[in-house]
Amino acid sequence: MFLNCHTYHSLRYGTISVEDLVKLAVEYKLKVLALTDINTVTGIYQFYKLCQENGIKPIVGMDIRVENEQYYICLAKNPKGIAEVNRLLTDYNCEGIAIPKMNPELQNSFVVYPLHNIPEKLLEHEFIGIRQDELNFLMKPELKSLVHKMVILHPVTFKTDEEFELHKVLRAIAGNTLLSKLTEGDHCKDNETIIAKRKLLEKFSHYPEIIENTKSIVNQCRFDFDFKTPKNKKHFTDCKESDFKLLKKLAYEGLGRRYSLDNGEARARVDKELAVIDQLNFCGYFLITWDIIQYSNHMGFMHVGRGSGANSIVSYCIGITDICPLELDLYFERFLNLNRKTPPDFDIDWSWKNRDTILEYIFTKYGKEHVAFCGTNVEFKSRSRFRELGKVFGLPKEELDLLSKRPRDQHDQNFIVQEIYKYEKLLIGFPNQRSMHSCGILISEEPITNYSALEFPPKEFPIVQFDMHTAEDIGLEKFDILSQRGLGTIKDTVKLIEEKRGIIVDIEDTRISKNEAKCNEFLSIGKTIGCFYIESPAMRGLLRRLKCDNYKVLVAASSIIRPGVAQSGMMREYIFRHNHPDQFEYFHEVFEKELGETYGIMVYQEDVIKIALHFGGVSAENGDVLRRAMSGKGRSLSALQKLQDDFFESCKKKGHPEQLSQEVYRQIESFAGYSFCKAHSASYAVESYQSLYLKAYYPIEFMVSAINNGGGFYRMEVYVHEAKMYGAIIHNPCVNLSEFQTTVYGTNVYLGLMHIEKLEAAVKQFIPEERKINGNYRSFEDFVRRVSIGIETLQILIFVGAFRFTGKQKHELLIEARFLFSKGQNNTKIISLFEEPQKDYQLPMIHRNKFEDAFDEIEILGFPVSHSIFDLLKTKYRGDVMVKDLLKYHKKQVKMLAYLISRKHVPIKKKNQPGKKDDMFFGTWIDADGQYFDTAHFPDSLRKFPFKEGGIYLLLGMVEVDYHFPTVTITKMAKMPLVADPRYSMDRDKAREMERSLKEDVSMTSRRPYPQEHEIGLPRKKNNSL
Repeated sequence: MFLNCHTYHSLRYGTISVEDLVKLAVEYKLKVLALTDINTVTGIYQFYKLCQENGIKPIVGMDIRVENEQYYICLAKNPKGIAEVNRLLTDYNCEGIAIPKMNPELQNSFVVYPLHNIPEKLLEHEFIGIRQDELNFLMKPELKSLVHKMVILHPVTFKTDEEFELHKVLRAIAGNTLLSKLTEGDHCKDNETIIAKRKLLEKFSHYPEIIENTKSIVNQCRFDFDFKTPKNKKHFTDCKESDFKLLKKLAYEGLGRRYSLDNGEARARVDKELAVIDQLNFCGYFLITWDIIQYSNHMGFMHVGRGSGANSIVSYCIGITDICPLELDLYFERFLNLNRKTPPDFDIDWSWKNRDTILEYIFTKYGKEHVAFCGTNVEFKSRSRFRELGKVFGLPKEELDLLSKRPRDQHDQNFIVQEIYKYEKLLIGFPNQRSMHSCGILISEEPITNYSALEFPPKEFPIVQFDMHTAEDIGLEKFDILSQRGLGTIKDTVKLIEEKRGIIVDIEDTRISKNEAKCNEFLSIGKTIGCFYIESPAMRGLLRRLKCDNYKVLVAASSIIRPGVAQSGMMREYIFRHNHPDQFEYFHEVFEKELGETYGIMVYQEDVIKIALHFGGVSAENGDVLRRAMSGKGRSLSALQKLQDDFFESCKKKGHPEQLSQEVYRQIESFAGYSFCKAHSASYAVESYQSLYLKAYYPIEFMVSAINNGGGFYRMEVYVHEAKMYGAIIHNPCVNLSEFQTTVYGTNVYLGLMHIEKLEAAVKQFIPEERKINGNYRSFEDFVRRVSIGIETLQILIFVGAFRFTGKQKHELLIEARFLFSKGQNNTKIISLFEEPQKDYQLPMIHRNKFEDAFDEIEILGFPVSHSIFDLLKTKYRGDVMVKDLLKYHKKQVKMLAYLISRKHVPIKKKNQPGKKDDMFFGTWIDADGQYFDTAHFPDSLRKFPFKEGGIYLLLGMVEVDYHFPTVTITKMAKMPLVADPRYSMDRDKAREMERSLKEDVSMTSRRPYPQEHEIGLPRKKNNSL
């Protein structure tokens, strides 16, 4: 009887989750229920499963609305019905084809019209929905004659009176209007909630024909969906046999290239894998991935293949990955086993500049009818909840900012704010909008609209209306097509080396960079800024603590840094065992046998599976559950919960001590969703080595490329500084020597026009383009004549020093600019056959403060170029101790002067207050020599001496050298003043403005605190009492 139910997937309309809707149906003892969300099928598959579990017949469909006007409700008679409704909405969303207001061409769906939209002619499958409060209208003759085509329409939108008010709030948010301005037509009626079926039927007791029509529709609808059959494109060729034949041919060709056909071990592994791949029907999946890589190679793009698929020798042989599974003894069963129902993960990275070209190829090659991105449901985040609710209740912008940015104890506690608090709590977990998954592409065998309507978000590729979890549930596995800046940096560096030095570096031949001596030296001392994945302060600290000097240790480090290992509390233990391999004992022989390479510590996903299988004795099927949980697939923790009983029961049978079993399981659980498989770490390590090789041998070209690819972990200033440390002479942008991007001439690096934020994008592009066509700008006047530019933009270029080739002072150029623009030259280029030379005026020399340029640079670029930031200090003091000497000061107090680069927030357990968190920070700094070091700031110190944004600080602290890596634990710090900005010598506030604008990189963390050493129940020495 309930043919028009909405959930909160009817965005900014419904207030009920899918789970709660089905619970309501159970509570009211309903045997049939229809989900018809507004213009979406997001929830139908979860709805179907929950209904099946609770003995309810699920009917699915869609409430079709255009610009908030309800046209009709579609109820699918069968899966073909939902497919045709999906196509109707897809044509509207993606092609702009109007949805017919009446009589849509739907053969496998019932169409139910609201009373305000009755067509002239009702087709056989079309009906009119009549609400209980509309029954009195049936007295009208024109409606009475249509009773034989009517059904009961009782929409469901909310559960309670409070949710009805929430619904109105959502409608106001959707309309970007005040709650008080909503009209009755803007929101649903106040009776749109589930009522007892008997009560509803009583309302229609005088119209048995309407009741019978409703029952007839309900009986004819049957949405039987097969979740088990894979929905991905089945074959790359025309059939399974041809796929296997092609894959085998490619694998053997690659075997000859990568190894030799005589390599028995490699050949046996290839044959073993091919047999399993064929048995699991994954040949098509491998070949589609191979095809995408072939296109990429044809285009000259660089890629990195990672994910569990990198465990495969077949993927290595056919060129998907560059990871040799024999070299690293990669665990085959992690990649493929007969318990696995889904294809292995291939995460393929391209440069951020190339990914869209790859995506266009995929959509063209495999057909837009079969390809779409996964969707994501973006919830109302904390700030957006406060901001949207504040707007609905009419708060001014200033109060909105305070409400969304400040903690609650700093809010004005008036009646309106109390209302906002009430609705803010109700909105937690609500989807706000659908967006595109960052990388997941679906390629289906049947048209993808069989499963979802498509939407067309701003990023120009269509998306399905459900997320990756639902896609996986219904049998659609995604291809992960990713982008990153690291590959762009590597590719651009190689290109720049060839262009500037005439040297060709075959960086894709990983043999030249992997385990190369100079690279290993850089690794061991953490000289990795700019290098993919290994440049963050935490990673550089780990590399130094491990004295990482080879590929295999780097592979381990790439996984150890992930939250899984750190959350287990075993990162510190790994560092200890690596540095003291003779000072520990394995706490169980299984750990020694299975994890000898990692000192008995679980580092990779494979390690966790090995321990679960061989120590915990869980079944192979549950091992696959564990694999999926660690990959962040299928709602990780709930999947692990099912495994828990199996694990402990098996451990008991094996005779393991309970304390040991509990600690091992605690560590296993910490890996859920936060760990790498070994092949994934190895792929990262290869790319890290490639970038490190380029940095070690071609540092200036490498840093220029890093700058042009948007940097990485740090702000742009850090990469400019790093280039300078390797011998580059940094120059401000110049209209004659700078390109849009930063470029290099020998050791001279000219910052690109792209770094002048206030310059319009079109002007940044035009200046070098015009120069290439018509030659260098011969004078300031020549530039103004050739480039359409406003006086304000011209002044920015003057202040940044872009016209220094003229030899004129900035004040001269400013006067000249005013003179030229007074002649009417602004905004129009003057085209003349004969150039009339400007009269040259001699202006007096003006003495300028030597730091004026530096302050101009801070204002325009964000950092000084002509001077070091330390030159701008009021004091000449540079600290008692420099970074180069820190290792000598273990356990000693030092006073240092340093420029703040970044700080990372870390939650820790509050002292003497169990269950509560406190905050600490790790800082990264450079001293006056330009060398990096790190600090630790504990809560007591921070409360007395907090960070005061970017700038130079005087630091007092104790040096702690932890396995070759010094950290200064700060006891006191103070921000040091710069000289007053000489440009504003008459305005004290303005003279301090640039100092306050100095930048810092801040990263916040919301995870729970990592366990402390005494909380970890695994000793370094065997304890027989365990």
